[in-house]
Amino acid sequence: MLVLITYDVNTEDKAGKKRLRQVAKLCVNYGQRVQNSVFECLLDPVQLAELKQKLEKTINPDTDSLRYYNLGKNWTNRVEHYGAKPAYNPEDILIV
Repeated sequence: MLVLITYDVNTEDKAGKKRLRQVAKLCVNYGQRVQNSVFECLLDPVQLAELKQKLEKTINPDTDSLRYYNLGKNWTNRVEHYGAKPAYNPEDILIV
């Protein structure tokens, strides 16, 4: 299933800047950054639960926030792209 993960981390202090880096690093390990604080992640339910647990342990819920948008398995009909940068398809072959 495709899950859109967005976050807002308060970076007014060093601890916030560190949390921001940690959240971004976790998301990069599971998906593709499509905008500054937005990731598209193709996950199974176990991976989603694992990622949510890690992210929620990382942020400060008093100052930071996370949002999860479950677009499901039929996500291709729910995502439109317009503008700069080519659209990302998580089901394409990855060439490294």
